[in-house]
Amino acid sequence: MGNLIIYDNTFLRQYEVEIGEDLAKIEYALQDRKIFLTKLVIPSSNKDEDFEETFIKEVFEIIKEKNIRIMPTSPQIRKFIKKHKEFKELLPIGIRL
Repeated sequence: MGNLIIYDNTFLRQYEVEIGEDLAKIEYALQDRKIFLTKLVIPSSNKDEDFEETFIKEVFEIIKEKNIRIMPTSPQIRKFIKKHKEFKELLPIGIRL
């Protein structure tokens, strides 16, 4: 899986991607050039084990292009960053996981 079509729904403050008839999303809040990733929702109908990682990676790439720092408040996002150390550069200075 790759090249997901991710939509930044600024009204609902979430990144979204359609999975069949369901919606996977990462909810966020923007504040002072930081984006707080507050909740990850993957539909239970999704059977692809790699989907969550692919979705998070692609959202991180979108955020990186916007030159915004990531504040991972969602447990799944924190776990992802701990596993993929290459994304620690997106954390604000002084933030440790």
